[in-house]
Amino acid sequence: MQSSRLRARYRHIMTFFVRTIVSVVYWDIVLPRVGLRGLAHRTRSTRYKQIASRFRTLAIRMGGVMIKVGQFLSARLDVLPAEITEELSGLQDEVPAEDFDAIRKLAVAEFGMPLEDKFERFEPEPLAAASLGQVHRARLRSDAPEAEAFREVVVKIQRPFIDQLIDVDFSALRRVGGWLMHYEPIRKRVNVPALIEELATTVQHEIDYLAEGQNAETFSKNFASRKRVHVPRVVWSHTTKRALTLENVYAIKITDYGDITAAGIDRAEVAAVLLDTYLKQIFEDGFFHADPHPGNLFVTPVPATGRKKASWKLTFVDFGMVGDVPENLRDGLREMLIGIGTRDASRVVKSYKTMGVLLPSADTKLLEQAETQLFERFWGMSMSELRKVNHREMRDFAHQFRDLMYEMPFQLPHNLLLLGRTVAILSGMCTGLDPDFNVWEEIAPYAQKMVADEVGSGWEVWLDEIGELFKGLIAVPSQMNRVLTQMERGELDVNMPRVNLHLSYVEGAMNRVAGALIFAVFLLSGVLLRNAGDILLSYVFWGFSFLALIWLAFFARGHSPRH
Repeated sequence: MQSSRLRARYRHIMTFFVRTIVSVVYWDIVLPRVGLRGLAHRTRSTRYKQIASRFRTLAIRMGGVMIKVGQFLSARLDVLPAEITEELSGLQDEVPAEDFDAIRKLAVAEFGMPLEDKFERFEPEPLAAASLGQVHRARLRSDAPEAEAFREVVVKIQRPFIDQLIDVDFSALRRVGGWLMHYEPIRKRVNVPALIEELATTVQHEIDYLAEGQNAETFSKNFASRKRVHVPRVVWSHTTKRALTLENVYAIKITDYGDITAAGIDRAEVAAVLLDTYLKQIFEDGFFHADPHPGNLFVTPVPATGRKKASWKLTFVDFGMVGDVPENLRDGLREMLIGIGTRDASRVVKSYKTMGVLLPSADTKLLEQAETQLFERFWGMSMSELRKVNHREMRDFAHQFRDLMYEMPFQLPHNLLLLGRTVAILSGMCTGLDPDFNVWEEIAPYAQKMVADEVGSGWEVWLDEIGELFKGLIAVPSQMNRVLTQMERGELDVNMPRVNLHLSYVEGAMNRVAGALIFAVFLLSGVLLRNAGDILLSYVFWGFSFLALIWLAFFARGHSPRH
């Protein structure tokens, strides 16, 4: 690509961000300091929506990394206002198709021969076009190694010069990120360079089609025993780092509900299998398909043959974006489970550290106070009591979760964001397929397995916990004696400036951080207690998990927060 076009692209991106930064500085920093804080506050929501809308227009027009940036930002509930994330949430990775002559040249360079010699047929019209590449239907030649098994394929080819576009876009983003880190409130709350590098790593993985082919094969091996799940086979003889050839498995989109019903397929059964596959991915395999939008999931009818009745399969495509559930996340969830079970706020905060969701500047003491308030407000509420809570209170409470993640120094690791985003999309799909879908019945076996994996043989772990509690009890008399001595001498200094204001703020704001993180933990706690015979307390924990699920449902509908 000509250097003049690359420089123009760089200037265009930088111009957008410079104008945006100047606007935010003027409205949110300058005006409040000259006595116009009220004006800035009243216009904030509209201004943020306009900024997100302009970025969305820019991303669609420029393609390349910018669409990926928009999708990445839409998931950053921990660092961006709701107005921005909601506006960007619908940004689709669909752009105008690349000219076929340019695609042909790249394909010939990758395969080392004309397309007519490599394929029996190659359709010029793309099946789908995205920001990093596009997909074409094709047919293998009869002498291809895979031709005996199948011949109809799809070929995913990168857009020409995508490497150069990625370099230019990230060069601009890194420069803007460096500027933002000079502003202390941003520096304390968000590690912008780290976010940019997270996105850069994700994009680099997505443009490595050899890695995507390996991801598809890993997924296929994980589900080799599940006859309901189908994954396209990779044609390695026709695959390079920039061109990926797969078995053509396109069928009924999972959101084409009428077509699914018309094919005689039970939609409720599809929903159950869909959830079951993701539970296995997350809790058993630790490796999950992280982009489950309707274009990547199909329901494939299987005609009756001989004695076999007509059936169907759930088909996954596009493994460029995958996620993993690392050990620190499992350890953090276990720590949170114990902290919540014992109402130990400090232990819950410790679990956040284990999972890596806190920045170094986080005020952990303030968080502990907030967790304590959370326990006092909702601990002991049954499922029926939670269902009777006023709808408006539930909605306001859910909005407050987002506020804390924006106002306080939380930063969620990318794998955790991918998991949260995946679960949210999955929830909507299952509900769309079956409005009466019962998530509890399907998730219980995996909840039991996760608890079993985390607690090991059980008694050793809980004896350790009892030991820790016993140590704490032993230390109480000496601590109390020291405090009383200080009180007698007049040396006890209790520093509580504006404590009521801070607690009020934190109580409202804290309602944002736990949603997606503690849903599974509450559920697992209930299962563990149920197995132990404590039915009443198990319902208490399930009540908490129901509240977290409502949080996901409200935000999936795009409510904006109150200020």
